[in-house]
Amino acid sequence: MSIARTPFFLLVFITLFSFNTYAQTKKAKDNWHNLDLQMDGVPGISTERAYNELLKGKEARPVKVAVIDGGVDIEHEDLKEKIWLNKGEVEGDSIDNDSNGYIDDLHGWNFIGNSEGENVHYDNLEVVRLVRDLHPKYVSVLPTTPLSEEERRKFLAYQKMTTDYMSKLQIAQITERVIKAFKQQVDSIVSDIGKDNPTIADFKRYEPKNKMARKTLSMIEKGIHEEGSYEKFYDDLVEGVKHYEAEVNYHLNMDYNSRHIVGDNYNDSKERYYGNNDVKGPDALHGTHVAGIIAADRSNQKGIKGVADQAVIMVLRVVPNGDERDKDVANAIFYAVDNGAKIINMSFGKAYVKDKQIVDSAVGYAMKHDVLIIHAAGNEGQDNDSEPNYPNKNYVDSLGINKGVAENWIEVGATGWKYDETLVADFSNYGKRTVDVFAPGVDIYSTVPGSKYKEEQGTSMAAPVVSGLAALIRSYYPDLTASEVKKIIFDSVVKPTYRVKITQDKTKKKVWLSDISVTGGIVNAYNALKLANDFAEKH
Repeated sequence: MSIARTPFFLLVFITLFSFNTYAQTKKAKDNWHNLDLQMDGVPGISTERAYNELLKGKEARPVKVAVIDGGVDIEHEDLKEKIWLNKGEVEGDSIDNDSNGYIDDLHGWNFIGNSEGENVHYDNLEVVRLVRDLHPKYVSVLPTTPLSEEERRKFLAYQKMTTDYMSKLQIAQITERVIKAFKQQVDSIVSDIGKDNPTIADFKRYEPKNKMARKTLSMIEKGIHEEGSYEKFYDDLVEGVKHYEAEVNYHLNMDYNSRHIVGDNYNDSKERYYGNNDVKGPDALHGTHVAGIIAADRSNQKGIKGVADQAVIMVLRVVPNGDERDKDVANAIFYAVDNGAKIINMSFGKAYVKDKQIVDSAVGYAMKHDVLIIHAAGNEGQDNDSEPNYPNKNYVDSLGINKGVAENWIEVGATGWKYDETLVADFSNYGKRTVDVFAPGVDIYSTVPGSKYKEEQGTSMAAPVVSGLAALIRSYYPDLTASEVKKIIFDSVVKPTYRVKITQDKTKKKVWLSDISVTGGIVNAYNALKLANDFAEKH
């Protein structure tokens, strides 16, 4: 489950326990991720400069980009003209007109729903599903129980999962209680003030009744300063309560299982044809935000500008509020490839995997069909070299032995808009061998459902910046292969000339970007398109 951002409510919680304090002195420039360091003073990817200086008058072709996510609002004012239409289907006739196994798949497919129109909203984390499956087999195993080498390995993995699960559950339960108590304190203070939407001045005039109220008042004032208004602060706080309620009630609840809604044979990983054509689903905020970064209409004078003016979004819904399932991910990749996607964006991930082989088979299928896969590195602030994030580019067998890598795969970490030692987002995962490039992923303003717009942050936002860049290259230089596009993106990164801060093994360090990524740089559209043009002229 990739978390789209680091919301203020988490920072509130951290501060309540006096681990940390947080203050942001200024906001990012509008559209900063598409701006240029030299011309605009922020480390964006120079998209606007590329359009102004390199692409005027050039012809381009539409490029299908599959957004495998939690759903997309295809009626959004800034996206509705950029959504893929399956011309082989007739809308609403309940017939599989193109005989691809999916009925009325006009804009993509939803692999976590059923033919009656019901959809999965919440699901467990993968670690919960694995522990639940393995528990009957290993609960009675003792240190003296004779086990084969393979069984012993599986048992030790089960023990590690169980410990991790119990730790996550305990933290979620404690945090839920704390954040609910904090919200009650806020509600009490606001009730005393007697206004639905008090100002910072109202809070400054308020006389706290006790030490806790004084501390809460201080946090409210910090929140208003950070969010810009009490209303935004409170909305974020409510979101925090909902998040931890979902953690306790669904993500980490061993008794909860939503798969019956789908109605497939879940144990048959090769089953392909299930789901429905509702590509929006019950919560399309994350996927809509991702789609807008890639392809929001640049010519309609509304909202924002996507990176790729010729990108066409194919929507594939597989990510619930919880961890995605490997079978669904694999089927979404197969669908994307079979229906002509040239780029696949995957802004999700998890710490455990159930059936990596089926995902690997789908990834291999994409590689054979000249498709470039872009994947978010994750938001745990960890080193992916030592703590794997799934899915990933490594092919493994049933014993976990490495069998090579997917060559046309780009793993993306996140950067912010300050060109200094804080350049790498503190939440971003990294890895000298496992994270390929970095891209803007902090305070990214993009589309959300209902023709609205919002800032979000995470490697979930950085990945579509790179997917947009890949689509931009493939639309203006359609003869380039996926591997050539990847090489161009890698060879054109901007490499900072100073070290950046990260936390490694609970210790803050300063490192070169080349110490925590393959390329040591941030993707750049201007450089990439110049290189693509040179490449095309030579070939």
